[in-house]
Amino acid sequence: MTRKERIEQMESLFDQSNEVIRRLEQAVDDFLALQPAIAKLEKYYNSAWRTDFEADEKGKLPADLKRGVLSEDGLWDLLEEYQRLKERLADEE
Repeated sequence: MTRKERIEQMESLFDQSNEVIRRLEQAVDDFLALQPAIAKLEKYYNSAWRTDFEADEKGKLPADLKRGVLSEDGLWDLLEEYQRLKERLADEE
């Protein structure tokens, strides 16, 4: 490998690393900014969610209402995944 080839290879790795780190930093910032939304979702899950879920089961909600939050495992899985990622980030510090 010539010096020029080595420098080009290292430059490519440098550029790639900078881009990944930039994207990860933005993703971590976005993740940390979710805390208020997650807190609201947790509060909802532990209070009104069951009532809303049962109303949906009984057909009391409009047919065109988006209801992903009412799926049996959707919200629970989201909250668990958030917690798992939060712990993973804490473990890496």
